[in-house]
Amino acid sequence: MIHSILFVCLGNICRSPTAEAVTRTKVRSLGLDVQIDSAGTAGWHIGTPPYGPMQDAARARGYDMSDLRAREVVPTDAQRFDLILAMDEENLCDLQGLGIPARLFTDYAPHMGASFVPDPYYTRDFDGALCLIEVCADGLLADLQTQ
Repeated sequence: MIHSILFVCLGNICRSPTAEAVTRTKVRSLGLDVQIDSAGTAGWHIGTPPYGPMQDAARARGYDMSDLRAREVVPTDAQRFDLILAMDEENLCDLQGLGIPARLFTDYAPHMGASFVPDPYYTRDFDGALCLIEVCADGLLADLQTQ
């Protein structure tokens, strides 16, 4: 049974905190007892809140990320979390390089045809990233409920 999930992207200011906020909201609405967190493979933004435009897009859909702060993934996360989900292949490789077992978040939405969650910091498509994250979160939670 999965009791804790860590979402990981590059800087922990767009994709992974959004996945954390979306999944946490959905977990609560289902009454599940699952710890949710996020981190980045790079430490550039440690201690900073999620990127403003990403927060705006999330807030428009009812997700509050204002209390989240970026942190860097650490090797002990492998013991702290039952499931670690990377936003793209590069993050997945970085995690595996640290000896942290992980899988891609998009594995939970194969019908979307996306092999990764595009980084809206670069693409500027905050709503598109949020849509994909919501679909992946729904697939993840459906999977959790069947366990």
